[in-house]
Amino acid sequence: MENSILTEVIQSVQNSDTAFSKFITANDVGATGGHQSGFHIHKNSWQLFFDSPGQKGENKDKFITIKWQNSFETQSRFIYYGVGTRNEYRLTRFGREFPFLKDNNIGDLLVIVRKYDYYYEAFILQTDEEIEGFLTALNISTTEINGIIPKQSEPTAEDKLIECFNAFISTLSMDFPTTMELAKRARNCYNSVYNVTPQLIKANPDKQILQWINTEFQLFKTLENNRYSTRIKTPFLSVEELIEIANTILNRRKSRAGKSLEHHLSEIFKTFELKFDTQSITEFNKKPDFLFPNIEAYHNPRYDEGKLMVLASKTTCKDRWRQILNEADRIKTKHLFTLQQGISKNQLEEMYKYNVNLVVPKSYLDSFPKEFREKIMTLDTFVKKVQHSQA
Repeated sequence: MENSILTEVIQSVQNSDTAFSKFITANDVGATGGHQSGFHIHKNSWQLFFDSPGQKGENKDKFITIKWQNSFETQSRFIYYGVGTRNEYRLTRFGREFPFLKDNNIGDLLVIVRKYDYYYEAFILQTDEEIEGFLTALNISTTEINGIIPKQSEPTAEDKLIECFNAFISTLSMDFPTTMELAKRARNCYNSVYNVTPQLIKANPDKQILQWINTEFQLFKTLENNRYSTRIKTPFLSVEELIEIANTILNRRKSRAGKSLEHHLSEIFKTFELKFDTQSITEFNKKPDFLFPNIEAYHNPRYDEGKLMVLASKTTCKDRWRQILNEADRIKTKHLFTLQQGISKNQLEEMYKYNVNLVVPKSYLDSFPKEFREKIMTLDTFVKKVQHSQA
C-alpha cells in the first residue's frame, strides 16, 4: 500500500465526526467455520450507522455506499441481528471480487469513516508501519481499537498559551528580553488566546490586570526553564559557582516582578486613553511611578492642583508605603496600587492618616478589614476618578 493511503485515512478521520477502527479477525473472513458473513462491529459502535442501538427481539438494517481505499465503491448493508439468540452488528455485502475478506487480511486494521448519512469511506492498513503511523498520528493506543475512534480534544487555552510562549522564546536573540518586552508579549498571548478586546479591558480592568500578571509569570517560568534546564542538570564545580547562578536567577526575578506591575498598569491607562507620565522627576530627584496628567502640568504653578494625581505601584506595601510620601509635594493625596492581600487595621489607619489611598484589584477587597473596604479604591474606580479629573 502506498504511503498516500496512510495520509488519506488520517485526514479522513480528522475531518469526520465519527470514525471506527478494528483489527480484522478470523471470524470476519469466515476462517472459524461459522456461517456469519462480513465484518463484525462492536456493540459500542452502533452510532457509526444508527441513531439508536438495536433492540433485542428485532433486526434492523441500513444500506450505505462505501468508498474503499479512495478507489472503488460497494453498496453495502449494516445490520443488527437481534432475533432469537443473536445479538450482534455486522457490515455485509461487498460483492464477489471484494479483496479484503481473505485469510491474509487477518490482523489488518479496518478503518470506517462516516462522511455523510449514507456515504462512508473505508481503509485497510496492512503493514506494521502503517498501523503504528495511524495510531501515532491520532494519539490512540491499541486498547482503543475495536470501537469508535476517540476524537482528539481541541487544544485548551492553556495549551495555546504555552504554544504562544514557545513561539516567542524561539525568536529571542538574547537570553532574556527586557521586562517591558516580556510584559508586552504576555499580554499579547493572553489577549489573543482569550479574545480580549479594548472593550473587555475597559469593562473589567481589575480582572484583566491580574490575568496579565499571572500570564507573564507563566511566560517567565517557561523562559527560565528553557534557559536553565540544561545548566541545572550539570554538576556545579564549586559552591561559589552555584551561588553565582542562584543570585543571577533571583535578581532577575526581583527585577521583573518590580517592573511587571508598572508595565501592565501603563497598558490599562493607555487603553482608557488617560494622560500620564511615568518616572518623571519631581522634587528632590524623586520619580513617582505615574503622574497625571503629565510632568509639565505638575511643574506649572498655574495648573489646578485638584486635577493633579499621583499613583505608586508596589506588589507589596506593608512597610514600603512610606516611601511614596514625598514623591510629589504638590499632591496631598497619594494613591498606591498594590497586590498586597490584607493589611492590618492599625497600618491602614496610619496610611490614611498620611493621606495614602490604597488601590487594589476588586477581587482583593474582601481580604481587608470590613470597615476600610469602602475607602479602598479598585482599579476601575481609580481610572474613573482620573477620567473625571481630565474631563
